[in-house]
Amino acid sequence: MTPMVDLMFLLVTFFILTTVISTPQAMDIAKPDKNEKLPENRLELKASKTMTILLGKSDKVAWYMGVAGESAPTIESGSQIEDAIVKNRKAADASGVAGDFVVLVKPTSGSTFQNFVDMMDELEILKVKVRQIDDDNILDNEKQFMKEKGIL
Repeated sequence: MTPMVDLMFLLVTFFILTTVISTPQAMDIAKPDKNEKLPENRLELKASKTMTILLGKSDKVAWYMGVAGESAPTIESGSQIEDAIVKNRKAADASGVAGDFVVLVKPTSGSTFQNFVDMMDELEILKVKVRQIDDDNILDNEKQFMKEKGIL
């Protein structure tokens, strides 16, 4: 009986020492101050280099380039947005306008936390350096468009 206990002890010790415990990886998200009067809290964006992504329900997203209301948003599923981001980044970089490509993510009341996490992961995978999260300033015309298309 003693050799069996010794063997079990050695096996348990071996597996404990060789097991790698992975730590969960988290992404830091910092949102700006609410005080818009301070100049350091305002970020000037170039319309030709800004892509806005509106997260809707049923894993649908609406996106547009530039200023809201100037172009109609395009609706795609969350899994198809990667191609749009790559295409728009290439077009923005080829435009000759100085500055980084910016993605503005606006989660709506219809979206889920999983949609938001998937979008942030996608931006991380695509190495989009400048990304902003704005769940407070969803414009009325954006809401109206999403309601008309049934994704809000």
